[in-house]
Amino acid sequence: MNAATEATHWILTMSCPDQPGIVHAVAGMLAEHGGNITESQQFGDPTSGLFFMRVQVESAASSDELTTAMSKVADRFGMTWTLDVVGRRIRTLVMVSKAAHCLVDLLFRERSQRLPIEVVGVVGNHRDLEDIATFYGKPFHHVPVTKDTKAEAEATLRGLVKELDVEVVVLARYMQILSDELCRDLSGQIINIHHSFLPSFKGAGPYRQAHERGVKIIGATSHYVTGDLDEGPIIEQDVERVDHSRTVEDLVGIGEDVERRTLARAVRWHAERRVLLDGRRTVVFR
Repeated sequence: MNAATEATHWILTMSCPDQPGIVHAVAGMLAEHGGNITESQQFGDPTSGLFFMRVQVESAASSDELTTAMSKVADRFGMTWTLDVVGRRIRTLVMVSKAAHCLVDLLFRERSQRLPIEVVGVVGNHRDLEDIATFYGKPFHHVPVTKDTKAEAEATLRGLVKELDVEVVVLARYMQILSDELCRDLSGQIINIHHSFLPSFKGAGPYRQAHERGVKIIGATSHYVTGDLDEGPIIEQDVERVDHSRTVEDLVGIGEDVERRTLARAVRWHAERRVLLDGRRTVVFR
């Protein structure tokens, strides 16, 4: 078996204060470990003063060897970084209410289009979508939420995240607001789809709001969840043109198509380690 056969395809991402020598140090470390770089993207943000980099590299070095070597580079430059395997499916918990389109799309893409996630469970505050989860062979967890039971429901959710070793939570039209504490604890690990082109039409009923304003485009926004409603760092957005003849129901139907593809792209990019946080913004290496 030759070295190329034995090599693992890795993803290395990093961010740190921008300064000379970062790329040279990272590339040099990888070369010392027999690394063949297959993809490299980088960005220096003049506003935040941070440098971002994503590298895919083939190397026969072990995870421990690369981690030890990269830790030395990270200490030198004050880096935040991750190391993962290209194509590894990340353990995903999907949360839903009654709208089915985003859940169906994610499960279909996972099964047939190699979306790099492993949906380990579906959580619903209603039972409406339990049959869809069952059809795709996914455990369904009914966790009802009321004003009086919200703390208990979030405790159940935390238990599932821990028990199932969840890496990302996807709110696929989950129509409940998560607590500030939960958002902080899972910062950068909860992805939401909002049925509006943020920052316009936040909160409930955005298609009705859009219709009342006579908009000429409608859209959807996928973003990380924070304690501020619909204010988290944006991962992806998309739009469709509409005109004065469209009813609210028309906008909902068109919007559902936009929501599906916007959420799927955001989840894919997150799973592929293409999204790096830059304060209230994101850097997305497509």
